Amino acid sequence: MKEGLFITIEGGEGAGKTTIVDKIEENLRTRGIDFVRTREPGGIRIAERIREVILDVEHTEMDARTEALLYAAARRQHFIEKVLPALKQGKVVICDRFIDSSLAYQGHARGIGFKDVLAINEFAIEGHFPDLTLYFEIDPEIGLARIKRSGTREVNRLDQEVFDFHEKVKVGYEKVIEEHPDRIAIIDANQDIEAVFRDAMKRINTFLSTSLNKE
Repeated sequence: MKEGLFITIEGGEGAGKTTIVDKIEENLRTRGIDFVRTREPGGIRIAERIREVILDVEHTEMDARTEALLYAAARRQHFIEKVLPALKQGKVVICDRFIDSSLAYQGHARGIGFKDVLAINEFAIEGHFPDLTLYFEIDPEIGLARIKRSGTREVNRLDQEVFDFHEKVKVGYEKVIEEHPDRIAIIDANQDIEAVFRDAMKRINTFLSTSLNKE
């Protein structure tokens, strides 16, 4: 593999992304695939500090554009410090959230608009979009109920939003998919965890196989 492959995982609150990425990580490790797992916002020291500011439950006064700019800032540092070096080393990068989250959450749900959010994020990533994105599609009501039942997932500022906000996030993702149908694969996250994992790995394996055969 001359250059690495960039795979991102997206979805609304309670879609089970972290649990599935845990299983994807285990699968890739047992197969000897050279990969890096990371997340947004976070993944490196500076971005993790920004994450604390963004998701702090006490920061209810945060302006929507401030939020969008903080996400873009964390994304920039994380991308140049961790993602890009790994890709240049020929590794597969699995990232929990990336630019599509900003488009769905801040661009649509916050009402800023795709154009402005896309502009600040294109500045941050300099045109480096994912090679493949798995979107874990879930009914917001089911996702929020999962979070409430689990009792172990971190509770952040986004969890405090009204139900209407989470419905807007879902619509936002649907709009992103309309714009990037060739890059984004939809996974039904309303299923049980094992079924979601099987569907996700099927997509990843097909993508890896196709990409390797092109070299």
